[in-house]
Amino acid sequence: MKNKAGGIIGFITGTAGFLLFFKFFVLHRIPPTDEIAPGMVLIAAIITGVLTAITGWYIQKRLKK
Repeated sequence: MKNKAGGIIGFITGTAGFLLFFKFFVLHRIPPTDEIAPGMVLIAAIITGVLTAITGWYIQKRLKK
């Protein structure tokens, strides 16, 4: 489990960070009459989470050496 901690923490941080960024900087600028595709927001959050998980895993791997 120790060897996967960087990836797990990276995924959680990346996904939550994207969703918070979207809520505070994008969502309040869209009028309520417009519709947003929630699936695309979720896919973007997951992709961002995966990218930060890879980054977290790489950082953890480099710090172990």
